[in-house]
Amino acid sequence: MKKSFIIQILIAFILAVIVGVLFGEKASVLQPLGDLFLRLIKFIIVPLILSTIIVGVTGAGGIKALGTIGGKSILYFLVTSLIAICFGLLAGFIFSPGKGSDVVLEEGAAETVTSDGVMDTLLNIIPTNPIEALTTANVLQIIFFAIFVGIGITLVGEKAKPVQDFFEGFAEIMYKITGIIMKLVPIGVFGLLAPIVGAYGISVLLPLIKVIVAMIVAVIVHVALTYTIAVKTLGKMNPWHFFKGIFPAASVAFATCSSSGTLPVTMKNTQENLGISKKTSSFVLPLGATINMDGTAIYMGITVMFIAQYFNQSLSFPQILTVILMGTLASIGTAGVPGAGLVMLSMVLTAINLPLEGIALVAGIDRILDMFRTSVNIIGDSSACVVVERTSKGQKLNNDEPPVILT
Repeated sequence: MKKSFIIQILIAFILAVIVGVLFGEKASVLQPLGDLFLRLIKFIIVPLILSTIIVGVTGAGGIKALGTIGGKSILYFLVTSLIAICFGLLAGFIFSPGKGSDVVLEEGAAETVTSDGVMDTLLNIIPTNPIEALTTANVLQIIFFAIFVGIGITLVGEKAKPVQDFFEGFAEIMYKITGIIMKLVPIGVFGLLAPIVGAYGISVLLPLIKVIVAMIVAVIVHVALTYTIAVKTLGKMNPWHFFKGIFPAASVAFATCSSSGTLPVTMKNTQENLGISKKTSSFVLPLGATINMDGTAIYMGITVMFIAQYFNQSLSFPQILTVILMGTLASIGTAGVPGAGLVMLSMVLTAINLPLEGIALVAGIDRILDMFRTSVNIIGDSSACVVVERTSKGQKLNNDEPPVILT
């Protein structure tokens, strides 16, 4: 996000608080602005998931790439994303940032997900009718369908090229539409937050401090445990050497909140400081910038717990399992989407029937949370480089190739 846009969101956040405090329940006249934003968010979810995940799968470089370096990278990213979202949910449970709120949902504001158990949840991922899954916005079934369409396009090859081109073009259209809708975030934040503050008072904002603390703790735990263990055991590298080598890129990511913008620095650090070959880094790092979302997975776990607690909704185990599965699978496509964190969060809230109004609260501190999650994404991409490099044929790829110095 551009700096001016972040300032717009902060101004909208502050104005919403001021208007809510000054006008009280009369601030509810602004609710249509919030409702408009929520409808636009819902409007893009289904086509966005379908197109971006298909493109994410087909863009991995063919079955050969998926089976070797690409396969290892994707597996690593999915496993670490799964661990990350579990840490996020755990941090949300321990810190309970949303508990103690006076906010109570109106009757019928959120439906309860009914399920006979874990097995039904897993079986229901597979759609019996993909068209029905699309029309009813069954997010997990859409993700499953999109992944298999992407695999099918890759297996068919040249004959399926027109279909691939269609979805690539369709994805670009959705990126553009999403970018337009993301420009309305300040208006959405203002229209959603002002009525909430007006109805419940400024005390509704206090839990946000706990959200930030929970995010920091979860990030530290994930980096210290997951990446340290992976780098040391699978990558055969001293963790201190790894973190020291990648620190400059992580710092740039923290400041810019952009994985893609940090990519040149990340490649420079991995090649020069960690000794990763150009062949590995030039494939794994761009792939990671596209599909690796460990930081966003942590963020999503915490914010889902926060919103559920905030609106006095208890999550069942099948709902938690849905969050874990979605956080892992959705990472294939949504990392390249403008405002990926908020878009991904809206997808999950829709899937488990939690109120999308909670996005307005989180959006106010999104910049702070984004700094941490982007840094985690960069460190995760770099750790994947180390692991893939070392585990490919039991030795470094292109050992005879000197490190490339990027300018």
